[in-house]
Amino acid sequence: MRGILIFILIFGLLVFVHEFGHFWVAKKSGILVREFSIGMGPKLFQTMHHETAYTIRWLPLGGYVRLAGPDDAAELAPGTRTVLALNDEQIVTRIDDSESDLPIAGVPVQVVKADLVHALTITGYENGDESVEKTYHVSRTATIIDQHHNELVIAPWDRQFQQANIWQKLGTNVAGPLMNIVLGFVVFMIWTFVAVGPSTTTIQKVNPGSPADRAGLVKNDRIVAINQHKIDDFNEIGNLVAANGHKSMQVKVVRHGQTKTFAVTPHKVKVQGQTTYQLGILAKPDNSASAKLKRGWQTSVQTTGMIFNAVGGLFKSFSLNKLSGPVGIYSATAQVSKLGLASILAFLGMISINLGIVNLIPIPGLDGGKLLLNIIELVRGKPIKEEHEAVIDLIGVGILLLLIIAVTGNDIYRYFIK
Repeated sequence: MRGILIFILIFGLLVFVHEFGHFWVAKKSGILVREFSIGMGPKLFQTMHHETAYTIRWLPLGGYVRLAGPDDAAELAPGTRTVLALNDEQIVTRIDDSESDLPIAGVPVQVVKADLVHALTITGYENGDESVEKTYHVSRTATIIDQHHNELVIAPWDRQFQQANIWQKLGTNVAGPLMNIVLGFVVFMIWTFVAVGPSTTTIQKVNPGSPADRAGLVKNDRIVAINQHKIDDFNEIGNLVAANGHKSMQVKVVRHGQTKTFAVTPHKVKVQGQTTYQLGILAKPDNSASAKLKRGWQTSVQTTGMIFNAVGGLFKSFSLNKLSGPVGIYSATAQVSKLGLASILAFLGMISINLGIVNLIPIPGLDGGKLLLNIIELVRGKPIKEEHEAVIDLIGVGILLLLIIAVTGNDIYRYFIK
């Protein structure tokens, strides 16, 4: 149960931050955001605030931000009987097109013609009087109640995503992945202060009976060289010991200002089924703020580089085993959840950066595919036709769906069957 809860929290946070990036830039660009959803499937909860419907859906696997477009622009067919709510300036602020038995308070109008995209006007007969046509001006932020009793803000053409300038489109599309990468860096900065400080080359403890103990190494010895190799980082010690194997090593230390050299022969041990070699020492941590900040930044940068290399390797040699879907992420989360808060934070930081970078891959259906179309539009000086873009997106979504099914099946086999 603990693993499931942590998985939902991690996945929900990743989705929220990603979609918030799209949402925030779209809002700042004047694009109408119809819906901000966490989860997929049927609605569990919904509330309206400042033109946007905020929803939580039953399946905690993904989410989306729905931007206004020509396909969902509000329409009123001639002959429709509506009720118009007017403000003090006689501007339409609310339109009831639901034909409900309990209409909103306002003026009954039979529509002759309406343009809720460009002119923002409704012309019709008021109170059934067909002797006089009356034209009403509609507010840019007016809402309309449709036949299904859903209330949405109308979408004037200049508030639709397709009408935004190229830089607003680029900004909106890149904001989601960028926010995930930023979140990863922030989480690693939190992790570095939660975890024990980075290891120094000074020994904090020598395990009794270990090779280091038998050789004469003691607490507070500072290791400066191994086999004439200068030591600046404790991780170098582990790498040198692993490469050396079961052979004697010359370990040079500084003790009370004096340099001493000891011959130490690592012993072979098995850790989680893997053979390794150890000296039997623990490093003294550096818990200073500066050391922790430096480690947090370096870990973020190194993780980003590692993921870029992994993505590049995926294109060179594709394998489903190099990919993980929700099942794989859940399995990893369940294991990490047993290791404590620091491990959970490190995992979250890595997954967040990974999600951001993967979404930048220029494949239709991903944000990177949208960015590629934006770049093509920038080079051409004009947008790609909407019908062509829709076909490209449809093909991309189909390929991604097949890939998700394949990855999920492979994850189930790897983690629960094999």
